[in-house]
Amino acid sequence: MTVRVGFHISIAGSFTRVLERAQKRGCETVQIFTRSPRGWGFNEISGREAGSFQIELKNSGISPLVVHLPYLPNLAAKDSGLYQRSIESLQTDLERSGRLAAAYLVMHPGRKGELNNKEAFDKVIQGINQAVHTINNEVVLLLENTAGQGSEICYRFSDLAKIMKQFEGQNRLGICWDTAHAFAAGYDLSHERSVDESIEEIDHLIGLDRLKLIHLNDSLTPLGSRVDRHADIGKGFIGLQGFKAILHHPLVSHVPAIMETPGMDLKNDLKNMKVVKKLLKIKKGRKK
Repeated sequence: MTVRVGFHISIAGSFTRVLERAQKRGCETVQIFTRSPRGWGFNEISGREAGSFQIELKNSGISPLVVHLPYLPNLAAKDSGLYQRSIESLQTDLERSGRLAAAYLVMHPGRKGELNNKEAFDKVIQGINQAVHTINNEVVLLLENTAGQGSEICYRFSDLAKIMKQFEGQNRLGICWDTAHAFAAGYDLSHERSVDESIEEIDHLIGLDRLKLIHLNDSLTPLGSRVDRHADIGKGFIGLQGFKAILHHPLVSHVPAIMETPGMDLKNDLKNMKVVKKLLKIKKGRKK
């Protein structure tokens, strides 16, 4: 099985422009925001707009559709006002994702500020529970590992596992593995052996059945920097050998991959897609 690859695509203009842009880039899967990523407000998605988009999405063959939660919500927030607003924002995007027939909604677990890890994890768990029980649809919420920048939580797989264990047996929660974030957090993905070790750790602590999406990004910052800066595929510290190992790994070759590479313009996206497609065509004999 070959990895389905795509990009995060702008919704500027209208949702109908998304698929046109995705097809120009050769996307097999796609990720979007349903609203401004740096604000709380949003325009309603009409039934006509949602229906038209769903038909176009089905006809395009692009799958799955992934939505990313805006950046402002913080389910680990100590401030009660921000915390409640974050839960409401998550509920809103779960509902909007369902209207667009998205399979997944990706969210960053949050920033703990002055809280300790347990306090932060408990708030995230409570917030997720409230949101998914309020919005009862088929959208799967994906927790994304972070780079550990500032007070970000869940930059270690073991911390993601602590949250995921509270939702065992539930099919509404999975994880998204961001390669740039993992590298910045200290997981060396630059060669085959360390890629194997990272995937084995995810499997052992969380279970690969809960890994639903990969954010395929190179890292502009060095290993363990705890600084979140994405680079074009093969142009950062992970490098081509690392991505070759990831793309050909037999345990994750079924997992769709979204690139969030710099620029988000057609010319740059086509360059990144060309690199990934070339890596996928390389015959890969894995070491025993």
